[in-house]
Amino acid sequence: MTIEAQIRDYLARSVLFTDGTYDYEDDASFLEEGIVDSVAVMELALFVEETFGVTIDDAEITPDNFDSVTKLANYVRRKQAVLN
Repeated sequence: MTIEAQIRDYLARSVLFTDGTYDYEDDASFLEEGIVDSVAVMELALFVEETFGVTIDDAEITPDNFDSVTKLANYVRRKQAVLN
C-alpha cells in the first residue's frame, strides 16, 4: 500500500469516521476542507510516527508538511530518506 493510500485510509477511518472512503483529492487542504482540526493534526502526527517509523519535531508540524495527503506523503518520504 502506498504512503498516500495509508494516509487516506487513516483519515477516512480515524478522522472522518467513514467505512474507508476518502472523498477528497490528494492535494485538498486538510484545513480549508475541514478534514482535520488541531487535535486531529496531533493524532495524525502520532499515526505518521508509528506507521512510517519517523520522528516528527513539533516545528515540522506546519501546513507545508501536514496540509494534504500529497504534502504529508512527501514529508514522510523526505524523513525516511534521511534515515536511510
